[in-house]
Order: sequence, then structure tokens, then C-alpha cells
Amino acid sequence: MAERRWVGSWLSGTPGPGGKSTFPGERLGLPERGSGSVAGMGRRVLALFIDWLLCTLISLAAFHSRWWTLPIFAVETYLLTALTGFTVGKRVMSIRVARLDGRPVGFLWGLVRTILLLAVVPPLIADRDLRGLHDRAANTIVITT
Repeated sequence: MAERRWVGSWLSGTPGPGGKSTFPGERLGLPERGSGSVAGMGRRVLALFIDWLLCTLISLAAFHSRWWTLPIFAVETYLLTALTGFTVGKRVMSIRVARLDGRPVGFLWGLVRTILLLAVVPPLIADRDLRGLHDRAANTIVITT
């Protein structure tokens, strides 16, 4: 049986003491600061920028065209997230993707998360725990390392 801290509504989770959470991740039993806490949006955006820039450089070096940036980005994000929970940008920013149940992200949930990430809008719709629709669909959260 799942620990009580992971049980709750798929969209809203369980409320903290008194019914209100005071920081992102509290409802999920995560610490407020330090390793394992919810990563801030600034670090996530910077990690995304690093990944996009790296994929653009690879596309230009390998194919002499920026047309390949999105496919390279998709493959990098999918494989690295599924296998390690990190992308190059996330590793540089000391953040990672983790499943709420503690298991590895894996190929199926990595694919779901990547497809929704590429759709652009789902990551922009976040809940109180800073989980976008792509994270909620894949039962993941971005945390600090």
C-alpha cells in the first residue's frame, strides 16, 4: 500500500496540516528546502534553455541546419529523463525528475511526459506544487538534488 503522503487526488493532492500547504511539495511530504525539495521555476526554465541551446548546437554541427533541433531535443529529453531523471540542463542546474512513488521514471512515463512537454501548454499549467500537467500525467515532480 502507498504511503499516506502520496495518496490523494490526482490533481490536487492532500492538504497539509490545517488544510493549507505553506510551500510547494508540502502536501507530497517533500522538504521545504535542500535536497529533495521542489525545484523553482527559474531553475527549470534555465535548464530548459541549456538543453535547447545544446540541441541547437548539435543540430548545427551535425546537420548544418536548425530544423533538427526539436527532434534532437525530444530524443535527448525522452531518453535521459526515462533512464536517469536528468537532462544535461537539469544536471547542470542540480535538479531532476522523480516519480512520486520513488521508482525510476522509466520509458513509458518518460514518453508521456516528453510528449506533453513538447505540446508546450501542459507545462505552463501548474498546481500549488509547481507540477505541470505533464508531471501530473506521468506521476512525476521536478526536485533539487
